[in-house]
Amino acid sequence: MSNPDNQQPASALPPPPPPTPRSGCLTALMAILGIFMLLPGLCALLFGGMSVVEDGRIAADMAPLVFLGLVVGIGGAALIWAAIKGRKAPPVQNGR
Repeated sequence: MSNPDNQQPASALPPPPPPTPRSGCLTALMAILGIFMLLPGLCALLFGGMSVVEDGRIAADMAPLVFLGLVVGIGGAALIWAAIKGRKAPPVQNGR
């Protein structure tokens, strides 16, 4: 059995360490890599759009490449968003 008298209150715990800021070099590298990752997405939109205009449907042999390009492009957009937004600070705990 546990003894409630020996338990420490939650406010007696030490506060978490403050988050370390990300360096500007890493942020720039993430943004540049994200821009390079947008290029396959742009090509996928271009070639996918060209094949739809020609035939009215995406050719079966081109569909996986278009999908892969779009996924990489979405990943690039997410990387740019993460570089600009930065890391969130942890929530502040009440002193209860």
